[in-house]
Amino acid sequence: MTENTKTHVILLSCGSFNPITKGHIHMFEKAREYLHKTGRFIVIGGIISPVHDSYGKPGLVSSRHRLTMCQLAVQSSDWIRVDPWECYQDTWQTTCSVLEHHRDLMKRVTGCILSNVNTPSTTPVIGQPQNQTTPIYQNHNNMNHSPTAIKLWGKISESLGKICCVRPHIERFTFVDENANLGTAMRYEEIELRILLLCGSDLLESFCIPGLWKDSDMEVIVGDFGIVVVPRDGADTERIMNHSSILRKYKDNITVVKDATNHPMAIVSSTKSRLALQHGDGHVVDYLSQPVIDYILQSQLYINASG
Repeated sequence: MTENTKTHVILLSCGSFNPITKGHIHMFEKAREYLHKTGRFIVIGGIISPVHDSYGKPGLVSSRHRLTMCQLAVQSSDWIRVDPWECYQDTWQTTCSVLEHHRDLMKRVTGCILSNVNTPSTTPVIGQPQNQTTPIYQNHNNMNHSPTAIKLWGKISESLGKICCVRPHIERFTFVDENANLGTAMRYEEIELRILLLCGSDLLESFCIPGLWKDSDMEVIVGDFGIVVVPRDGADTERIMNHSSILRKYKDNITVVKDATNHPMAIVSSTKSRLALQHGDGHVVDYLSQPVIDYILQSQLYINASG
């Protein structure tokens, strides 16, 4: 498959991130690496969406702190960003509503309908120019090179950063690749874009707990969007999927990241990180990046907290 015929993916991870760990970032990296190896996907971006303060989880520190820690954790990444929308709402949001928000936001940014796993969109994310619409992000230099995924994410991310918490002032954006031929025949790159929920096998297993998730939400999350699962140590994802009728129904929409190496997914645990901080355990450096540790110590977070 050529780059343009592959499905372009944005990975979205929801959670407490209390605090964000090295394992959370590791999940993004492993998922991207595996999706690229399949030859069917190009991951152009990652979004971290911390949960709202009213989620009610014991020991959950303020979203102000959690957002800052997340930003520190991804400050060196050129493809993962932190989105505050979920934290800025009046109350807690379901995972389904967060996915739908980002889908609708992308629709406003790109002016096109995003595809889902069951009915791929026939409308390209970057489509034909709209009448009386002035293209943005034009660059008349280096016109002969084909676009790259990272350039596309840079443009989308820049726009999302400007409008993530406010309604855009114009109805429609038209994206033009900065290297596109902007001569008499204006050329647009046509791609398929999809938002996938990135999670660990513990979240996948939670789908099997009766009453924890609404069936209608699970239908949307797994059926319309799709999920990418990075298993934690020893998790039997096949058994988990077979335990739920909805997961079995949409099994083809669930991508399980497989890796021959023994990667330490245990370091995803925020609980272990908090315990290490409370006990003065030097192993906290195995769980958290140094900028996050420094911020926690400076703000005196978790030190006297329970759990």
